[in-house]
Amino acid sequence: MAEEPAAEIQLLRSQKVKLIEILSADADFVLQHADSRFLLSPHGYQQVKACRIPSEKVTDLLDCIIQRGPEAAQGLLELLNDQAVQETFPGLRFLNELQVNTLPSEKKEMSRKRKIAPDLQETISSKQTCNNGSGLVKEKQLMTVACTIGKSWREIGRLALDIPSVKLEEIEEDHSLHKERVFAMLRYWRTSQRDKATAAHLHSLLSQKDWALPLESIDFLLETD
Repeated sequence: MAEEPAAEIQLLRSQKVKLIEILSADADFVLQHADSRFLLSPHGYQQVKACRIPSEKVTDLLDCIIQRGPEAAQGLLELLNDQAVQETFPGLRFLNELQVNTLPSEKKEMSRKRKIAPDLQETISSKQTCNNGSGLVKEKQLMTVACTIGKSWREIGRLALDIPSVKLEEIEEDHSLHKERVFAMLRYWRTSQRDKATAAHLHSLLSQKDWALPLESIDFLLETD
């Protein structure tokens, strides 16, 4: 019996026609934002970029991301829920309520928070990270950490973050730049850990045993905002 697709993929597929209609208004805009979040492989990016017809470009973009799996699909949904993106594509606001009703329970709270006024959400986010890194680690923090990890990134991925070797090889094939590979690895860890992906937890994993990073380079994970 075939495994049921992840909720993120089901959501994108079910709303594919509507998303194509909305995003075709500025296909290049959404493509560049998706690429900035490493949601596409270099080959996938070039394939989508080569499309001249906006609707076909968006179609290929959605197909490429769906094929990459739940992590990429979740990354796209986060992008489409970004306030700046929704200001460019007001029609995307239907996703806010839709995700609350369709995604698994552990993601409903995340979707609910996106509907909170931006200033209030900023306050809540600050409180989450003020308690010695007990809040969920942010992408900005992951990028900072990625800049501190050198050639031993595969060892750190396997031993410290418990990431399968097959996934690390896939990340290496998809990203040509070292920093992008490490960042993609850290994002994969965050996605797989779900509510356990706190800044403090990441700090703990990266400060142990032979693979420990210099504390001065990662202690910011325990700082208050």
